[in-house]
Amino acid sequence: MSGASQVNLDQSVKYQHLSVKHEPEYQAVWSAFKYPGRPCVSLDMLRESKQAQKNIEQLVRSGYEQGDDSRLLYQIFASEKPGVFSLGGDLNYFTQLIRAQDRERLFEYAKLCIDIAYPAATSYGVPFTTIALVQGEALGGGFEAALSANVLIAERSSKFGFPETVFGMFPGMGAFSFLARRLSPTMAKRIINSGKVYSAEELYDMGVVDDLVPDGKGRQAVYEYIRHRQNRHLGFQGVDILADQFNPLTYKEMLDVIVLWIDTAMQLSDKNLRLMEYLVRAQNKRWTDVKQDELITVAS
Repeated sequence: MSGASQVNLDQSVKYQHLSVKHEPEYQAVWSAFKYPGRPCVSLDMLRESKQAQKNIEQLVRSGYEQGDDSRLLYQIFASEKPGVFSLGGDLNYFTQLIRAQDRERLFEYAKLCIDIAYPAATSYGVPFTTIALVQGEALGGGFEAALSANVLIAERSSKFGFPETVFGMFPGMGAFSFLARRLSPTMAKRIINSGKVYSAEELYDMGVVDDLVPDGKGRQAVYEYIRHRQNRHLGFQGVDILADQFNPLTYKEMLDVIVLWIDTAMQLSDKNLRLMEYLVRAQNKRWTDVKQDELITVAS
């Protein structure tokens, strides 16, 4: 069905941890993280993100099923906080639950993560494109969130890494699955096990980052990407479908990983947990004067 837009995104809903903005001229919706405190993924942020994503998914699917020419075609994940996309999971919350051996609530947190990441990675099951715009640091779960998007655009000064191995853990909400499909299982292991902070340019050369742009030009790059595909999106979507069919991601795969992640977390030593708490204190002190890559070097 062509003609008037059937998209009706309710923007009256106010979120504390998320900014949702519909841009009908680009057939796009922005989902930007807001951080009232430490720029990490809190449980409240996950709950809000899942609610927002459910609403967006309904619009995406209904627009596609109705054949609406003005339907949503793009969702962009970004951050409103300058210099940071996300520092990852809430380590303070993790340490509390691990010390209490509370598997149930740790599972709730991890499952929320994949309940958000999986639909983004699989385009809600319809021809649709998710884009991550990273303008700063994306670490741990923040890196995973960026990788869950179909397209990753990064400004040149952005940094990425998985610090989890420093305190005896591994990223369990999709990192290996996403990286192995972008690169190879061997390269995914190498990046995860290194504990290294990578520059956006390094990851662009590897093929992890899809588009490397000058600092301050990220939003412009997103709009240019959309304009470039505007009259050719069917062909591009066809290639995306072929890629997904070649190596499909399943929800069960991600669910199995979080079970392993929780099993591993329950076995962390007191030394591991104290190191996690040290990183939390450093983040709380404000990551402006203590960069995460420096913390990893010290911890090593």
